[in-house]
Amino acid sequence: MLGLLGDEWSLLILQQALLGATRYGEFMSRLPISNAVLTVRLRALTEDLLLDRVVYQTNPVRAEYLTTARSRSLWPVLVSIWTWERAWVEHHSDPLPAMCHVDCGHDFTPALVCAGCMTVTTDCDLLVHWGPSGSWPRSVPASANRRRPSAAPRATTSTSLFPHTMSVFGNRWSAALLIAAFLGTTRFGEFEDRLGAPPASISERLRTFRANGILDGDAEYLLTEKGRAFLPVLITALQWAQRWFHAPEGDAVLLSHRECGRSFTGVLACDQCETPLRGARIGVV
Repeated sequence: MLGLLGDEWSLLILQQALLGATRYGEFMSRLPISNAVLTVRLRALTEDLLLDRVVYQTNPVRAEYLTTARSRSLWPVLVSIWTWERAWVEHHSDPLPAMCHVDCGHDFTPALVCAGCMTVTTDCDLLVHWGPSGSWPRSVPASANRRRPSAAPRATTSTSLFPHTMSVFGNRWSAALLIAAFLGTTRFGEFEDRLGAPPASISERLRTFRANGILDGDAEYLLTEKGRAFLPVLITALQWAQRWFHAPEGDAVLLSHRECGRSFTGVLACDQCETPLRGARIGVV
């Protein structure tokens, strides 16, 4: 999951695909991306079964890139990223627009709720355990994620459209470190012991998270309000990963909801009408 989502161009291409883009020229016109980068990412997303390449013309060859069940089910992750960046990250070159819930007609902010009891859920409401396939060594990517190039032709906007999200997903240790923080890890040595990461890598990630306002402190590194607000991104990404990359022996992470005592499945709901959201019923204002 981290290998696939830890690349900003891939996220942006999938976002545009879910908004209706299917052809190469449409992606080029909608994103500040070079031909070379777009070609590589479309090939990778096709290989990873997130897009389906369908030839619609043979002379010359022309193809369109259609969403698959795997990519369509990513909408909760993308909506959660959009919401968090819009609420907590100020330095976007163009302010991110609000979202409208088509069913009730209101601008809304998605709320993470428990599918069992439909109550709004925070990190304090969850119990987290390793599942049959879970462990720190197994859950940290074996190699660095693909990274967005530092510069690309036509990139006239800021160097990152989801800047703080990429500080979490764009490095092999970042998401694991943030998850460890959600599980109560606060001291440098504890992060080092749990993750098995080089001290220099932990120092760099902690420094970045402090600079971005996700963690605060020196001797102890504590989640800020902004850091805790990232929970819906982590939960929706985890659920997507465990659905599509299921280990034969069982899930890597098991969640339960303190209030209702059931196994926890997170659902995004409209904060205005309190009904569960569907990706096709979300509009951009």
